[in-house]
Amino acid sequence: MGNHGERRRKSGYPVISMSGREGGGRGEGGRGGEGRGFGRGGRGRGRGGRGGRGKPEDKEWVPVTKLGRLVKEAKLRKLEEIYLFSLPLKEYQIIDEFIPTGKLKDEVMKIAPVQKQTSAGQRTRFKAFVIVGDSDGHVGLGVKCSKEVANAIRAAIQTAKLRVIPVRRGYWGNKLGNPHTVPCKVTGKCGSVSVRLVPAPRGTGIVAAPVPKKLLQFAGVEDCYTQSVGCTRTLGNFIKAAFAALSKTYGFLTPDLWAPTHFTKDPYQEHTDFLAAGLKSLNK
Repeated sequence: MGNHGERRRKSGYPVISMSGREGGGRGEGGRGGEGRGFGRGGRGRGRGGRGGRGKPEDKEWVPVTKLGRLVKEAKLRKLEEIYLFSLPLKEYQIIDEFIPTGKLKDEVMKIAPVQKQTSAGQRTRFKAFVIVGDSDGHVGLGVKCSKEVANAIRAAIQTAKLRVIPVRRGYWGNKLGNPHTVPCKVTGKCGSVSVRLVPAPRGTGIVAAPVPKKLLQFAGVEDCYTQSVGCTRTLGNFIKAAFAALSKTYGFLTPDLWAPTHFTKDPYQEHTDFLAAGLKSLNK
């Protein structure tokens, strides 16, 4: 073998060894060493290389809406200013700016496979139900489908942040201490499921099934009676009905809200000079 290798070196042909360390074999640079040979050079496909499986790096948020620019520059101080003027939320990072990540909790309620019949057969995707909340009057529900479970959960969390709503809390009996229950009886309906929330005395706790109980805890409600009618086994409709009931808590004009309303400028009108300056810089 040694004489044969020496003759090939003298003749100018590359020597191909079993280890692939010389010539064009599988070299040290991933798949293929120096030159083309059998491999593909240093284009490895392992973790961290091309097409690696590592987590994407957190990039700095660049707002694309007027509301996002106002929030990024701290022109708005509270999340309630957005709800007061019914401004549409188009970027989930706005919620992250107002509610810190450590305070805003999320939980996956259910992951269900859904199928669609196609000409090539059945196409299976995964549907994720996720709730987010800070246990202080803000809660959101997100539903999303994807081919992979991880992508469905990630997209559902972002959708839940976009659908965060304020939850009004009240008292049962005397107004002592902090609000602890729903202000009045509210009802939400989705499909055949109807959920009714009833105020409860302090110390009662949340008397509910596990699904609406978790939603009420994320909303910051401490005491509440519930009543449900319909096919509550359908978790999607069950949690949507409870979410619809919570969204109606600010829909009742109770006597404590009869104070005269002092109208102010909306954020877009108040900070119109800032928004116009940013638009001019983009046009340049």
